[in-house]
Amino acid sequence: MTIEIFLVLLITVIAMVLFITEKLRYDGIGMLVLASLAILGLVSPSQALSGFSNEATVTIASMFILAAALENSGALSIVSKFFSQIKSPFAFYLMLFGVLALVSPFVNNTAVVAVFIPIVISASLKVGLSPSKTLIPLSYISQIGGVMTLIGTSTNLIVNSVAKDLGYRGFTMFEFLPLGLICFVVGCIYLLTIGRYLLPDVKSSDLDNLYEFGHYVTELYVSENSPLVKSSFIDEDIIKDHRVYLVEARRGQEIISSPRAAELDEGDILLVRGRWSDIQELTESKKLKINNQLQYGKQVPEDVKWMMAEVMIAPNSRAAGRRLVLFNRTWNHNTLIMGIQRRGNIIRNKLDQVRLKIGDIILIAIPENDLPALRRDKSVLILSENHAPINRKWKAPAALAVMTGVVFVAAIGWIPIAISALVGALLLTLIGCIKADEVYERTDWSIIVLMAGLMPLGIAMNQTGAAEFIINNSLAYFQQFGPHVILAILYLMALILGEMMSNSAAAVLLTPLAISTAELIDAEPTPFLIAVTFSAATSFITPIGYQTNTMVYAAGGYKFTDFMKVGMPLNLIFWILGVIFIPIFWPFYS
Repeated sequence: MTIEIFLVLLITVIAMVLFITEKLRYDGIGMLVLASLAILGLVSPSQALSGFSNEATVTIASMFILAAALENSGALSIVSKFFSQIKSPFAFYLMLFGVLALVSPFVNNTAVVAVFIPIVISASLKVGLSPSKTLIPLSYISQIGGVMTLIGTSTNLIVNSVAKDLGYRGFTMFEFLPLGLICFVVGCIYLLTIGRYLLPDVKSSDLDNLYEFGHYVTELYVSENSPLVKSSFIDEDIIKDHRVYLVEARRGQEIISSPRAAELDEGDILLVRGRWSDIQELTESKKLKINNQLQYGKQVPEDVKWMMAEVMIAPNSRAAGRRLVLFNRTWNHNTLIMGIQRRGNIIRNKLDQVRLKIGDIILIAIPENDLPALRRDKSVLILSENHAPINRKWKAPAALAVMTGVVFVAAIGWIPIAISALVGALLLTLIGCIKADEVYERTDWSIIVLMAGLMPLGIAMNQTGAAEFIINNSLAYFQQFGPHVILAILYLMALILGEMMSNSAAAVLLTPLAISTAELIDAEPTPFLIAVTFSAATSFITPIGYQTNTMVYAAGGYKFTDFMKVGMPLNLIFWILGVIFIPIFWPFYS
């Protein structure tokens, strides 16, 4: 082992530990890796900075813009009309899987799932399905669809780009399609049969209590001229007339016993639960006010256009474990917190004492001009927002046409995908499907920086011989069992690393190993690169392994173990399919 190999392996191990322990942000780890490689002379300055101009980096940044433009134009929301016509559960599943097969290979998965969550919940309830039976399939199928094309996920583009930097030919637009289609069909069949029975089922009569779809807990203040003064919830028939439930009532620091029957006074604080539209109707009818104590110590702008948004506390969020009131006071947004909901639980504490958990959904009011800043805040995921309407009559078809053009010209090899995606993003900006300022806000720069920081690591692993060293001291011991066994082990390595750390990081680390593995047995590198791509891009076992899993985890009220019960068999099925079909479509030896 040379000193260069030792240093590269040391940097790799430290980066993996940081990824797994989540001590630092992903993009920060990427920059530390880049700086370490450059300072130690393991890559040249131009190689250290090559990730920022890399084809994959440019393509992924452009795809964020294209996905945002499609969402803004209403092109993705058109499908809600089709779901409204469905009459049976089986037809619902076929429609969902069919639409995802058309959309997810070309549009960012996070954007697809964010748009589809309310559509899927509403449509599944109409056909008598519990949303717990449909939201995990939404996440899983969107991931599976993403591996059918080169631009379907960032993982595909990363593997392609790193491999090209190391001298490999790269992949074509639809090279993944044969195996992708097989996995898609098998995945759909699994979710319609075995997976459907493994998913939790909540009867329709219990949906509101367990999942609290659209239900929030908030605090109301009894004003001086409210009809509730010297009256009670029971006297005013609040539950019957407004479908809002009183959880607790306080007078000063005292909790009022039997709050529904108690006579209320001016200044009493009511902790209520219900759909936000019903709560709004109650406040107007009974002259109540939203208790604004969560905003104390925070200057809220006046005379602005307020928008409503639902945000979820994201994995690794700095908000987790903090009191709601303290989080809001230190949050860099001019937000008004209107209510909160928690999966499977009714919050019964004073809101200023509530400690946030991952998956909590907060209803906020925010000035329209502050929405872009909210979108780039990684401590929360935006589930819905009532942004300003735009003229969509011609913009939706225009956005779809541009997206089709981007894929077509890249598929026929006319121009590289990075250029076609960049031109497509420019066109959609010029025609107004996305505002120029919004272009920067809707791009997930943390992923871009992460990729740019890790790209040089792939170069260093190959250039110093570190990748060959790892293979010679690990997979080489299985060489006697043949390439199929080595392929199976490499696939499992990518699967485990993808669940433990960033999918992008796993792809960067394992791509040089895949090429070195091929050199070890004098085989073609393509089958091993395909294994890394498919394994790293399909993360089903945990709700935090992939962002779409996290989104449906909160919206569907799942338990952590639900993903393991449904996702682990599916990952094992894909592993078997990969070992069988990868060598058929991409032989080890030409």
